[in-house]
Amino acid sequence: MYGELKSDLVEIIKKLCEMKQVALIDGRVCKDHIHMYVAIPPKMSVSEFMSYLKGKSTLMLFDRHPEYRTKWGDRHFWARGYYVSTVGNVNEETIIKYIQEQEENDKLEDGRK
Repeated sequence: MYGELKSDLVEIIKKLCEMKQVALIDGRVCKDHIHMYVAIPPKMSVSEFMSYLKGKSTLMLFDRHPEYRTKWGDRHFWARGYYVSTVGNVNEETIIKYIQEQEENDKLEDGRK
């Protein structure tokens, strides 16, 4: 995800997190996936938030970029699954460093650095 699509996606994710009172601590958009470090309120499950985020962001993204609706099939933008880990075995600095390194690795693999 590059250019306008990337910047729109960042804006959309920030807005959706704010609407659900989810703290977006850090995040990076890579060429075909994203990494996010979020604090979800205890009353909300991870699966509930991810379903909301992926569903609403798809609709909002397709509103802004209708050309992608046909590229990936109607209303399908994200892959079905997601990976989640909790902070506990590592500290916050380790998580933020990992997320930042993923973006750098993605740029190197794509030849954009």
